[in-house]
Amino acid sequence: MKRLLNSIVVVALAALGGTSVARAQAPAPAAATPNGLQRIAFIDVQRVLARSAAGVAAREALERDKAGMQKEMDNKRVELDKIREELEKKSALLTPEVRREKQEQFERKRRDAARLADDFQKELEKKESTLLQKVLQDVSGIIERVGKDKGYYLIVEKRGAGVIYAAAEADLTDEVIREYDRQNGPKAPAPAPAAAPVKKP
Repeated sequence: MKRLLNSIVVVALAALGGTSVARAQAPAPAAATPNGLQRIAFIDVQRVLARSAAGVAAREALERDKAGMQKEMDNKRVELDKIREELEKKSALLTPEVRREKQEQFERKRRDAARLADDFQKELEKKESTLLQKVLQDVSGIIERVGKDKGYYLIVEKRGAGVIYAAAEADLTDEVIREYDRQNGPKAPAPAPAAAPVKKP
């Protein structure tokens, strides 16, 4: 999953002007710090996926799918165990022809179960890629907007860029998560009107 996720991160952030770099469009002078250096920040995309509401929802959806697939595979295993047990216990009582048929049936079902497990794995990987790709595409737009609003010249992805040192002040991850949740979360209910003051008699 980690390898798949890293490849998705690279694809999603490529739309921002580099495999792991987002370039804000703010003029360079506005982004300069007092010592003349350009402002640079970083995003931990793994943390966005782990903590944002949309990232959590995507993982929960995948876990539900995985649980359903696991249940079906468990049923297949029980069926195979039953046939194997019957072959072992009744092998001496079966005619060679019936025993051969049972063994062929067992092998067919075993191959079918192996193919189904492979199909399930590919389906899960595809769903994971689709769900996470959407989250990352949404986040990339937010990162670009935050970068422009804050006057950053460069924003890098912490893991993909191989950041060795980064000051906490340069971490925009939590801000991106808040903005992402605000943009995609449920609308907050309207505040109740203030009660009129009660007049004392």
